[in-house]
Amino acid sequence: MISLATLQTLLFTLGPLLLPRLISYYRSQRTASATSSLSITPLPRPVRHSLNILFLSALLAFLSTLPFLAPENIITLTSSRLQTPPDVLFTRLSALRPNHTLTPTDELLRPRIASIDARCLYLTYGPDTLANCPFCSSAEPTTYLYYALPSLLTPHLLHLLALGLATSSAIAGKAGNRWRTYAAMLGVGLAAVEIYMFASYDYKANARVLRPEDLTHFYWRMRTLRGLVLAVADGAFAGLLWLSGTNRMFGVPVSSAERVEGVLKVLEQSRGKLAALGIVKNVVVRDEGLSARGREYWRKEKVVMGEVMDEREVVEGVRNALEARVRVGEVEEQAARYAEGIVAGIPTSGDGVAGFEA
Repeated sequence: MISLATLQTLLFTLGPLLLPRLISYYRSQRTASATSSLSITPLPRPVRHSLNILFLSALLAFLSTLPFLAPENIITLTSSRLQTPPDVLFTRLSALRPNHTLTPTDELLRPRIASIDARCLYLTYGPDTLANCPFCSSAEPTTYLYYALPSLLTPHLLHLLALGLATSSAIAGKAGNRWRTYAAMLGVGLAAVEIYMFASYDYKANARVLRPEDLTHFYWRMRTLRGLVLAVADGAFAGLLWLSGTNRMFGVPVSSAERVEGVLKVLEQSRGKLAALGIVKNVVVRDEGLSARGREYWRKEKVVMGEVMDEREVVEGVRNALEARVRVGEVEEQAARYAEGIVAGIPTSGDGVAGFEA
């Protein structure tokens, strides 16, 4: 396993190189977001679903670190040393059991942790591996790693499932799906790091420890560390989705094809509304009752609006509004240009006029 001194050396060696690059990248992203044409938008509903999935995943990962959910550690429970004779160890353990009777798991463990090497492997791979592995042997410690691999990978596979759901196009939409590759790399990377730490750990390091409080309970420590790392990873990824989903950072401008597609959709909807309006108008015109009601409505509307517009207060209010907000000269000039443009497209010859009247 990588020691603390090695981690400190790597940190002091690579830190001065990586930290300025990270700060520069962060500043460039902030500058790009500030100068981008994309405006900050509310969080899309699909991204909210992704955040809920990541929150649930992080909560479950954090709850897995609680001590009462961890497997029992008989070395800690009996306050024994690795050098404690097996009979003394299990006598202490039986005194703590109901009716002073060992459990079936205790009976399975009793012959399998008789040696110090076996107890070191117990602290490294946990009680389930030592009790249930049918082919493992202290002479070949890697067999315990092979047997423990499924249980070690199960939390990471569930974590990958949560990341996959949170970045799927069916749940997260396009905003979340763009991070799918990075989510897969994150999940696989965390699993690979944990397997490497188990494979490179020197399980015999506890053999030289004399006091129980100085023992390294590697399996239980890694179990807690795994839950915390997965929870932090889910939280960080949720923050990334929130930043990109609201265009605060990592926003992607809308492509030209998407803009054209959006405009075409709007035009198609407008054409459909105009067609429906034409059908309704055609029905109204052809129906005598509806046509009469329409004419009666506009007659009354003309009378009412005429009476309203004849009032002095209304006339003065309209005049003041037009003078303050509308430049009458510019409006008249634009109307004249518009009218000239329409008239310019009509033929002025006799044949053209006759054809138009026909």
